[in-house]
Amino acid sequence: MNNQNQIYEIMNVCLLAGKIMLRSGAETYRVEDTMRRIALAFGIEETHSYVTPTGIMFSADYGQPETTRLVRISERTTDLKKVALVNDVSRRISGGVIDLNEARRQLKEIERADLMYPLWMQIFAAGMASGCFAIMFLGGWGDFIPALMAGGAGYYSFILFHRLIPVKFFAEFLASVFIGVCSSIFLLIGIGNELDKIIIGAVMPLVPGLLITNAVRDLMAGHLVSGLSKGAEAFLTAFAIGSGIAVVLSLQ
Repeated sequence: MNNQNQIYEIMNVCLLAGKIMLRSGAETYRVEDTMRRIALAFGIEETHSYVTPTGIMFSADYGQPETTRLVRISERTTDLKKVALVNDVSRRISGGVIDLNEARRQLKEIERADLMYPLWMQIFAAGMASGCFAIMFLGGWGDFIPALMAGGAGYYSFILFHRLIPVKFFAEFLASVFIGVCSSIFLLIGIGNELDKIIIGAVMPLVPGLLITNAVRDLMAGHLVSGLSKGAEAFLTAFAIGSGIAVVLSLQ
C-alpha cells in the first residue's frame, strides 16, 4: 500500500469513528478530538476537522496536496453505548494495542451493532419516567398511573408517527396531541386528579434534554454553528410539544 492509499485508509477510519459518534449523540468537540487522536496515533500530525450536526469535513495535511473528505449525517439518535465503544477503540489505537485494519473492523462492527434496548423496554422506561416526573412536579400518587400510561403510549405513538412521517417536528407534534387526548380521557373517566401534572409528566420523555445539554456544551467550547443548530432543533422540539398540548387544551 503506497503512502497516499495509507492516508486514505486512515482518514476513512477517522471519519467512520466520527460518523458513529455524531449519529449516536456525541458532542461536537468529542467527535473532533477523537478523529484528531486517531489520526495522530497513525502518524498524521496535521489534521483539520469541521463538524456540524449534519456533516463532517475532515482534511489531512501530510506534505502533499491536502486531502479533504466529507461525510453526510442524515439520521441522529441517542446511543451513548456506541459513543463509549468508539472512545474505547480510540484509546486502544492511541496506545498502540490495535492496528489500522483491526480498528476499521471493530468500528464496522460497532456501526452495524443494534445496541438499543427492545421497543417494549423503551416504552416501559418512558412510562415509568413519566409517572415519576408527575410525582416530582408535585402531582399526587393518583396521577402516577395515568401519567405512566399516557407517557408510555405517547412515546410509542412518537416512534410510530416518526416511521410514518419522517419529519421529527410533525411526529413530536402528533405524539403530544395524543398525550394530551389520553390524559384528558383518563381524567374524564375518573383516573387521575390533576390534568397539568399528568401532561407534564407524560411529555417529559419527548423533551430533548441531551440535545439541550450538547448545545450548551458546544457553545461553551466555541462551536457556535453546532451549538446554535442544536439549540434551534431543541427549540423546535419544545415548540412542537407545546403546540400539540395547546391544541388539545384549546379544544376542551
